[in-house]
Amino acid sequence: MKPEYQIVTTTIGNTSQAVDLAKWLVEARLARCVQIVPGVRSIYHWDDEICDDDECLLIIKTLTDNLEELMKQLSDRHPYDVPEILAVPVSAGYEPYLKWLDEWQPDNSQ
Repeated sequence: MKPEYQIVTTTIGNTSQAVDLAKWLVEARLARCVQIVPGVRSIYHWDDEICDDDECLLIIKTLTDNLEELMKQLSDRHPYDVPEILAVPVSAGYEPYLKWLDEWQPDNSQ
């Protein structure tokens, strides 16, 4: 059976935090790849206020089998009280790229 893939997104306050978190996710083998998109402006409602913040968006690629642990670890290490962590299943993709994801085996010995 072919592994299933997920794209997980989260936002974080600055590039330094984004790089640290992305490197940790890849080194911990919870993510195969993390892209950092700086300059995201988020407008949202929090604690009875409208907030307007500059953030970085992390686009995280992983296998579905790794999703639960990735979400747990991400929420534990994220500086926000309630971080945005959204997972979207990948329904199709470029076969060589999906093969690259398939060849990666997460380290579940943590």
